[in-house]
Amino acid sequence: MPYNLCNNNLQFPIAMKFVDEARIRVEAGKGGDGCLSFRREKFIPFGGPDGGDGGDGGSIYLVADSGLNTLADFRHSRTFRAQNGRPGMGRQRSGAGGVDLVIKVPMGTLVHNEDTGELIGDLVCEEERMLIAQGGFHGLGNTRFKSSTNRAPRQTTKGTVGESYNLKLELQVLADVGLLGLPNAGKSTFIRQVSAARPKVAAYPFTTLHPHLGVVVAGESRIVVADIPGLIEGAAEGAGLGIRFLKHLSRTRLLLHIVDLGNCANAETALEQIGAIESELRAYDEQLYQRERWLVFNKIDLLERNQAEALVSGIVRELNWQGPIYLISAESGDGCEKLIAGMQEWTTRQEAGADRDEMRKI
Repeated sequence: MPYNLCNNNLQFPIAMKFVDEARIRVEAGKGGDGCLSFRREKFIPFGGPDGGDGGDGGSIYLVADSGLNTLADFRHSRTFRAQNGRPGMGRQRSGAGGVDLVIKVPMGTLVHNEDTGELIGDLVCEEERMLIAQGGFHGLGNTRFKSSTNRAPRQTTKGTVGESYNLKLELQVLADVGLLGLPNAGKSTFIRQVSAARPKVAAYPFTTLHPHLGVVVAGESRIVVADIPGLIEGAAEGAGLGIRFLKHLSRTRLLLHIVDLGNCANAETALEQIGAIESELRAYDEQLYQRERWLVFNKIDLLERNQAEALVSGIVRELNWQGPIYLISAESGDGCEKLIAGMQEWTTRQEAGADRDEMRKI
């Protein structure tokens, strides 16, 4: 066999509600104030200044964690505050710095400034760390202001306030291949067939209510496939469920358009279904529409082989389709090995091209 089914599973647990957007407030710690103090000992009644500096306020960092798949943890915790720095003390003792606060988010999280709409960062790599709010600077004790002309300074400074922001976190799942299609086209059945992901499958629309990720090991390639809810006409204007999740295809490199061949009485029906998906895709994002897309005709087991091939030939001819075409049965697995082999070959070529581009830069 050209590939092995992978036992790894990146699907979202059913018990955990999938949340792909969250709004939080982050407040870095305030710097500690400087201390006003003079040295007072038994035999040194008029000692010099010995007030220490305060400590820096704690900063706030976002860190990408591959163990997280959703922003559900932020449904209840919406405000995050780092520790304040401690004030300085006498005998030139500095205050302790505030402890930094680390907030873990899923890989693929976009961070926006909620007030300005500015994109602050994009966390896509494991353990990638981003400073999101800088802690306040420490205040200075009066020891800092001693000079030849001012032997007993009473001047100190207060610690500065730490940065604070209202943030919008937006999750876009990381996948190599994205699945497109109308409800009940067989996308979830396909991802169950070729990976260990187990999205719900049933004979009614919108069984898939949130994205599922399946991992397929093809030779030495590891291909992550994303399944999103089916699209319906008007999705780009908000109809149905798919529009909310189309953004999760933004990071994919290849789109598989799954067409329910068993539900097509003739070529005209199939052309209408294909056109509806293409229109919604283009209305949502022209860049996504221009991404490489393959046609995958599913449920060929419901037709005679000759009938299925003749129907597909007519569809391809009417579309003047130049891209790859595959006929599969996601239920039985017929044709899936050939499709996975094609995905493996395509992925290998893409990676080789990326390596060549890097070499040219060097």
